[in-house]
Amino acid sequence: MGGLLAVPAATAAATNSDPAVKPKNIADAARQFEAILIQQMLKSAHAGGGASWAGEDEAGSALADMAEQQFAQMLANGGGMGLAKLVTKGLGDS
Repeated sequence: MGGLLAVPAATAAATNSDPAVKPKNIADAARQFEAILIQQMLKSAHAGGGASWAGEDEAGSALADMAEQQFAQMLANGGGMGLAKLVTKGLGDS
């Protein structure tokens, strides 16, 4: 059996043969996916700790959410944890 991120052969074949699916789109989607995962990890890292660094009120919470989102996007765009590269390669774009 394949690894955790193995793509079924039928899905990979359909993705590779579909001219509408461009390698750049796959890479962009993979980076966005990784950014979402990083953001969720950041949220869960401080979820049980009470007040965030931005304060306890709604404005502070919204500020912390925006900062986490931006940080996660920048991290993913810079290579992140390598997950986007792995997903892109798994979908046929090396």
